[in-house]
Amino acid sequence: MLVGEQPGDKEDLAGKPFVGPAGRMLDQALADAGIARDETFVTNAVKHFKHEMRGKRRLHKRPNNYEIERCKIWLDRERELVEPTIIIALGVTATRSLTGKTVTIAKMRKTPVDMADGTRLVVTIHPSALLRIKDEADKRAAYGEFVTDLKAAKAAARRG
Repeated sequence: MLVGEQPGDKEDLAGKPFVGPAGRMLDQALADAGIARDETFVTNAVKHFKHEMRGKRRLHKRPNNYEIERCKIWLDRERELVEPTIIIALGVTATRSLTGKTVTIAKMRKTPVDMADGTRLVVTIHPSALLRIKDEADKRAAYGEFVTDLKAAKAAARRG
């Protein structure tokens, strides 16, 4: 199971998660990690697209803790239905929703965590973070770390 932050503009319009630029980045990283996206349940911690209008454009706004908590019931229900052995939290908002704590990605990133229900949690960056990196060498390095995180999740799922 992959959990992102919230739908973006493209996802909101399509009614499906990760179909925009971050979704294309995620698809490539999953392929490079040897994970079949069509065998993975993909969702978001927050179910609505929080945005502000800038002219005719709808620009993303990060959900606050209240919004994360209000949507947690839906994520918990998805977890009950899917029964994943491993969850990959993509970014701070997903991690906050799944752990109930505000954490930094760097502190949780390298080691899978056993959750109270026995599910393993792997924390990594959100693929949209890669899109914001301007320097190509830095972007390649960050992408490599992202793929390594996904491979670690795949390995942890096999052990689980």
